[in-house]
Amino acid sequence: MNRVRTGIRANVSTFLRTPLNVVLALLLPIVVIEGWGQAMAGLPSMPTVEAIPIDLGRLLGAIFGVAIIAGLMGLAQMISARAADRRLVQTGYPPRTLLATRLATLGGVTVVVAAVNYGVLWLTISPEAPVLTFVFLVLAGLVYAFLGALVGALLPRLFEGSLVVVFLAMMDAFLSGDSPLAADVPEFVEYFPLYHPKELLQEAMFQGTYATGDLAFVGGYLLVLLVLVTAVFGVTMRTSGGWSA
Repeated sequence: MNRVRTGIRANVSTFLRTPLNVVLALLLPIVVIEGWGQAMAGLPSMPTVEAIPIDLGRLLGAIFGVAIIAGLMGLAQMISARAADRRLVQTGYPPRTLLATRLATLGGVTVVVAAVNYGVLWLTISPEAPVLTFVFLVLAGLVYAFLGALVGALLPRLFEGSLVVVFLAMMDAFLSGDSPLAADVPEFVEYFPLYHPKELLQEAMFQGTYATGDLAFVGGYLLVLLVLVTAVFGVTMRTSGGWSA
């Protein structure tokens, strides 16, 4: 338990010592939420294009903002400390404990990021179910935080990994978010990471309710990502002499 607490404190200190992390967490939500809302509501009327309500646009901006920030943080967490993690494992530090400190820190940062996005969103929209809205925003962030961590474990290059996370988040938010430019969306979009969190968030925000099926799907998504991250992290931390988890 002491190792976990020490690891979490070290990870949080590292996060706070990087100015870009703080800037992304605090300033990006303002730009993304309002920018997305205005952009979607201001689309010109054309035969295949129809503007969506500005509040829905802001909601989509909030979920995209949480996803992309949490995803990039998860990516950076896994890549920046890769060599240090290997050395710790070689000295006898349990890999699963090490991963637990990374994911716990990532979860805490995601809650903070979701809180900032929720605060910005709350200034322009009054949610029907405030607590549910915040919880579902956190869940959306956790999905992408774990997804970013998985990409970081599989592709340990910050530039290429960032491109993957950003591109995936943009396409995900675009196709999962009732985009007026994405008519005739194929059925497989329902399996995209943000599709069900978006459904949960939209219902909580505008109707004050949620569908248990969507919630179960998100829970399953998180569980699968957690298993994959644990497995890949274990493989990448193996040394020539091996280790026991």
